[in-house]
Amino acid sequence: MFVDRITELKQLEQSYHANRAELFVLYGRRRVGKTELLREFCKDKPHIFFIATLSSDSEQLANLSQQIYGFNQRDIPEGFTFPSWEAAFRALASLCQADTPRPIVILDEFTYLISGNKAIPSILQKVWDELLCDTGLMLVLCGSYIGMMESEVLGYQAPLYGRRTASLLLRPLDLSASASFFPHYSPDDQFLTWAILGGMPYYLNTFNNQLSLVENIQQHILNAQTGALFNEPRLLLMEELREPRNYFSILRAIAQGKTRLNEITQSSGVGEVTTVSRYLDILQQMRLIVRNVPATESQPEKSKKGLYQIDDHFLRFWFRYIHPNQTSLDLGLSEAILIQRVEPDLDHFAAAAFEEAARSFAAKLALNGMIPFLPERIGGWWDRETEMDVLAISLQEKAAFAAECKWSINPVGTNILSELQNKSKFLIERFNLQKVIYALFSRAGYTSDLVQMAKSQDVQLYTVDDLVKSD
Repeated sequence: MFVDRITELKQLEQSYHANRAELFVLYGRRRVGKTELLREFCKDKPHIFFIATLSSDSEQLANLSQQIYGFNQRDIPEGFTFPSWEAAFRALASLCQADTPRPIVILDEFTYLISGNKAIPSILQKVWDELLCDTGLMLVLCGSYIGMMESEVLGYQAPLYGRRTASLLLRPLDLSASASFFPHYSPDDQFLTWAILGGMPYYLNTFNNQLSLVENIQQHILNAQTGALFNEPRLLLMEELREPRNYFSILRAIAQGKTRLNEITQSSGVGEVTTVSRYLDILQQMRLIVRNVPATESQPEKSKKGLYQIDDHFLRFWFRYIHPNQTSLDLGLSEAILIQRVEPDLDHFAAAAFEEAARSFAAKLALNGMIPFLPERIGGWWDRETEMDVLAISLQEKAAFAAECKWSINPVGTNILSELQNKSKFLIERFNLQKVIYALFSRAGYTSDLVQMAKSQDVQLYTVDDLVKSD
């Protein structure tokens, strides 16, 4: 099932139809759908799709050599291989022939090639400069190790720096696209599924649309014997990290609500603050965690108000419910963990994702011109005494969009709006705001009194259905 990725496919198509050689860099976390995106893009075009593995450098060269040779030849000599990577890369120029469609060469898991042979980026840079840049070739380098792709391919010190013609960091699907995997679910369950799995296509495809959400959780996540996702985070992190035990401790601390650096340091037991800071930096580079600061901060990287959060929904879920209950789940107690640990806490767990979805929705409103100013920053806001779930603000235009989110089974009443307006008084005075637009996001709708008050005060009211169906 291939869903959405309209913008990404359009970018790839623009590169394909450009009148020049193209070196396109696509990267992103594992399971985010890079390979499927590229397969969809090149399915009706002449192409070589080479997927690197952890095999030896000579075996990788042999496999690519045979694909290159077989592109224009029917019979491939047994055991054929180019004598070197430079010879193989130079052979790519022969794929471009007059009066034939433009060829695409995809080197998927390019970081595996680099791990096996550190010279490959330099070799490719040499051949690109001397030969390939003057051909009609479209070369796509794709990788999952974000840090390595950014340092070894995109970085200023990388041999290939300045050669790329386009690049794309592929991100998870948004809420509305993720919901389309489950057309039979209610908006509530579509949202909860996204809150648990995020927008990772592999995870979404693992769940069965014909099963209930609870059945899917027990069967595909909690079941230690047959659950496809039971060990998924553990395996991925152990593959990508040198000291997984320390990272696990840090991620578990964040999943349990330790969001400040000192709290994470004390809870994880990994070491001193400086040591934990280094681990946190690496996790941020991997796009596994994010450091949030109030939307009013003018220098976010220097702010002392930063709060850490696991950026991947499924990691958040896994470290909250699977990792702490590993022993019980290994003993086959998945039903007990579901009933006693997961279900009673699921609404509390989903609240953070509801706020995240509301912020993304606010960004879409701004993008579509439905907020009468251009926000400079969109996020949450907090100080020592209070917090606001959603704040889109323009200090230049002295305007703000302020909102509260309630993932509750009870309709939202007038008290919530009054609280929001009271919280905004500090911002209005502190930043001399001339215009504040108020909004509420509710799972269970609104009381009739609030609906009347919202109409009279031009307050925007949104439900989970609005978030799920936004595009």
